[in-house]
Amino acid sequence: MNIVMLEPLGVSEDLLRKKAAPLERAGHTVTLCTEKLTEEEKLRRAAEADVFIIANGRLPEEIIAAAPHLKMISVGFTGIDHVDLAACRERGVRVCNAQGYATEATAELAVALMLSCLRHLAPYDAAVRAGGTAAGYTNRTLQGKTVGILGTGAIGKRVAELVRPFGCELLGASRSVDPEAEALGVRYVPMEELFRQSDIVTVHVPLNEWTRGMVSRERIDSMKKNAVLINCARGGVVDREALADALNEGRIAAAGLDVFYSEPPIPSDEPLLTAKNAALTPHTGFLTEEAMAARLDIVFENVTAWLAGAPVNVKL
Repeated sequence: MNIVMLEPLGVSEDLLRKKAAPLERAGHTVTLCTEKLTEEEKLRRAAEADVFIIANGRLPEEIIAAAPHLKMISVGFTGIDHVDLAACRERGVRVCNAQGYATEATAELAVALMLSCLRHLAPYDAAVRAGGTAAGYTNRTLQGKTVGILGTGAIGKRVAELVRPFGCELLGASRSVDPEAEALGVRYVPMEELFRQSDIVTVHVPLNEWTRGMVSRERIDSMKKNAVLINCARGGVVDREALADALNEGRIAAAGLDVFYSEPPIPSDEPLLTAKNAALTPHTGFLTEEAMAARLDIVFENVTAWLAGAPVNVKL
């Protein structure tokens, strides 16, 4: 099989070669990637590929169509909405993801953004550098806050574990009730109640036909005036115009956002770039050394398992 990387995985070439070595010893060809490729280079690599290894860059139908031998894609990411799944389905291409590799990293960033919003870390940093003071900001503690977790999968449950020591009350809304989340103290409520009651709403759902725009204008407008919204999931889950309006008009207190409608660099007309009291990070929830090492393991294990006829982490 010709196994082709179309994106870097955020690790050294030495680590990549170590992971590729067992496949090469088994008679497969592995084409590594350590730098971002142009679309033309991707098309050229795709021509002879049986397997793609990608990260979170967009994989359109054009590249899939350029790979007549393509049988499997190992996605080095949790979400797969950046892959043209319709094209994969039509071709019968197996798609496997890297489920779980960034659970800890993403959950920790969600909590960091909560603290940043409550304690104004970015504005304070700017104030100190400009010779200013803490004047003009009201600080609040995380302790005792009601945290509403929208999506109680692995990341949502880990967030619940991390905020429990702060004495937070935990609310949950999800398509199904998870006994493990309940054991952590999560009380499931209707989604509308979660938005109304929570001091902090943190979003941990995939982007799909059910969740797109789920954090709607109506739900944002129902939040407390001193509430905080955290999104480390997908930008498309949140109505960005509604959120920007709520922030600029002071109808909610703050937002911590790691994701947007597109991948950074974010276009200058993005309304959340200029919204008041928005703490922004450039989609780094997954980006730690530990997570990158875990992702590398999973991505190559996906390929090995598929070649053995026992695919894992199957999404399509």
